[in-house]
Amino acid sequence: MNKIILALAAATPLFALVGCVDTKPLNADIEGLKLQVSRLQHEVSAAKASADSAARAASGAQSAANQAAQAASGAQSTANQALTAANAAKSSADALNEKVGRMFKKSLSK
Repeated sequence: MNKIILALAAATPLFALVGCVDTKPLNADIEGLKLQVSRLQHEVSAAKASADSAARAASGAQSAANQAAQAASGAQSTANQALTAANAAKSSADALNEKVGRMFKKSLSK
């Protein structure tokens, strides 16, 4: 029990000193920190909005690229079909030219 009384007696001047501390500078620091936190929250919100906008733009670009790839694939398919048709027409023309050539040679030989 004596130890408790001695501890309280020793702490009493310390409590008196704490009561005398001026808290105005601490309050000013706290207000400054509040302003900084508010500004940082605003900057984070702006950065998030910018990132969201960039993500939407990237998504739109990806969609456009996908459409372009589909259009290119369709164009390649059409080009392949045209090449096949051109090759068939060339074969037919070559066969016709050969037939005409044989007929011409035959008529000259008579």
